[in-house]
Amino acid sequence: MSLPHPTLDQITLAGVLAVLGDATRLAIIRHLAANDQMRTNCEQFMGLGSKTNISYHLAKLREAGVTRTEVQGTNRLITLRRADLDARFPGLLDSILASVPSGAVIDV
Repeated sequence: MSLPHPTLDQITLAGVLAVLGDATRLAIIRHLAANDQMRTNCEQFMGLGSKTNISYHLAKLREAGVTRTEVQGTNRLITLRRADLDARFPGLLDSILASVPSGAVIDV
């Protein structure tokens, strides 16, 4: 089973900004950025809400092209699409992450 992901040219600035306008999604992205290239499963984010809630937020991030989700059996392994985001919108992700006060989102 494979989940759909937007191609590089399908990632839009409006879509990225819309999904990153949520504190829970920012917390997820901050964690993924701090653990770059490490595939993380959704259990890592359970402190941010219920499994259903986290699944919803992870789907929104994937659909906007911010994350990549790899299916391995019953596991979903999530990574940040940093290279794609940096290629499409240079400096955007770093600017967003730098502008978020550390107390503004829940740390994972």
